[in-house]
Amino acid sequence: MDDVTVLITGISGFIAKHCAVELLGHGYRVRGTVRSADKADAVRKTLAEHANPARLEFVVADLLSDAGWSDAMQGVDGVLHLASPFPLAQPKDEGELIRPAVDGTLRVLRAAQVAGVKRFVQTSSTVAVLFGHGRGHSGPYTEVDWTDVDAPHVTAYAKSKTLAERAARDFVAREWPALHYASVNPGLVLGPLLDGDAGSSADLIASCLRGKYPGCPRLSLPVVDVRDVAVAHRLALESDAASGGRFLATSGSVWFKDLMRPIKDSLGARARKVPTRELPDFLVKLVSLFDPASRPIVPDLGVEYPIDNSTTCRTLGMAFRPHTESGPAMAESLLRLGLVSTGRMT
Repeated sequence: MDDVTVLITGISGFIAKHCAVELLGHGYRVRGTVRSADKADAVRKTLAEHANPARLEFVVADLLSDAGWSDAMQGVDGVLHLASPFPLAQPKDEGELIRPAVDGTLRVLRAAQVAGVKRFVQTSSTVAVLFGHGRGHSGPYTEVDWTDVDAPHVTAYAKSKTLAERAARDFVAREWPALHYASVNPGLVLGPLLDGDAGSSADLIASCLRGKYPGCPRLSLPVVDVRDVAVAHRLALESDAASGGRFLATSGSVWFKDLMRPIKDSLGARARKVPTRELPDFLVKLVSLFDPASRPIVPDLGVEYPIDNSTTCRTLGMAFRPHTESGPAMAESLLRLGLVSTGRMT
């Protein structure tokens, strides 16, 4: 694969760094976009601890600007488009998330089209699948389901991922049918951090390790290990399946309390503050009256989100690590990197 170059947008991100390790380990040349040149040195240092950085290079490009994207695409055979805004809290103006996600995706696609890129994999999310169906949805969710962005209580983040994936698929169908396109739709991404540049899922686990929450809300969460997400991206890029594939990267859905228990069991005394007692719904709703950050979860209390991704597993020929492995792996890496004890995450 020494002559095959793959562009990873937003390479400094949690998932993107794992994708870079996966591709470099399989002999690809990797070019990553960063928003500033200062970021490149830190990413190179991290990746050098896990892969040979000789086939790694960087280019400065931002989703909000056309500058740099033409250079980024030169000589590129495939694109993994991972760059997208991911908030720690829902913004007051949902356009702050939706516009960059949609416009940025189309910007990257247009630049890839001009450069004649052959393959394009977009990182979407299970939030583009699961929401807005109401409690009457029958059966497990699959690759054919889509979030209804016009339904009540659908968050700005879920809208941004849904609309960005829709925009990409519409663009390919309308203007670039020759492109081999696919999306990878991960759940809550767990697994080991490669460095201290952590994302929202790590912030959740870190908060639990610190004892921020007195108990576990009745939330059903689709989860996945970041290492499997990286494998899914590579396989989607390489797949001989028809263009337009949609791959649900998840080991399944798990209740919050059942996600916490393996962490507590695995880490022992180091996880003594991790909650495992389930909170009654009325208490979570009461807290939400005073805590805006908890309000988005209220409509999902007690709602199970079963997922059937057998088509994804069969098409890509892969199995996913269970949450009993990926949850403790993330918690262990947070402690190893000092991200909990040093207070660098809030």
